[in-house]
Amino acid sequence: MLCRIHAASALLVVPQFAVATFALVFLVDQHGLAATTAGRLLAAAQACGAASRLGAGAWSDRVGSRLRPMRLLAVAIALIVAALAAGAAVRAPWAVGVLLVAVVLAVSTNGLSFTAVAEHAGSSWAGRALGVQNTGQNALAAVTPPVLAVVIGAAGYPAAFGIVVLFPLAAAAVLPVHAERESDLAAAAPIPAGR
Repeated sequence: MLCRIHAASALLVVPQFAVATFALVFLVDQHGLAATTAGRLLAAAQACGAASRLGAGAWSDRVGSRLRPMRLLAVAIALIVAALAAGAAVRAPWAVGVLLVAVVLAVSTNGLSFTAVAEHAGSSWAGRALGVQNTGQNALAAVTPPVLAVVIGAAGYPAAFGIVVLFPLAAAAVLPVHAERESDLAAAAPIPAGR
């Protein structure tokens, strides 16, 4: 179960770093925004991204699950990045708004993934499990910008964002939501008398 959470968490870093790395250049070069205007917009979006992490955490507390909200957010991230790829393909003005939403959504799962790892690892394994988590995420975070830069140089932003869509979709597929439900049900089951 932990391996699947680690994998999903690492996969979800790709859209986060794709958007964060290329947002400013995309807004300036592709949509003609002044660098200062683009910077202000992205700063506001990053602040909203921080709020989205808090909101995702509150949501997961309310529903009693880390992985179900994480899966839904992964699908939402895939949809918004797909819309961004489509907007980039036609150079639509609305792609600017879509990009800002992508900046907010792409970071929303971070707290959920770390909490899920710590909870499922237990206190005796949490440190090691979080170390593995950070290593996987940092590895994909380091690879994402140079690889996407090559794709953008060769095929443009639509192709790069189109490739990025695959990562949150894969994360949604990998997340062990059913295993989380089964472990919750087992923990909630009454203990038979005589034990």
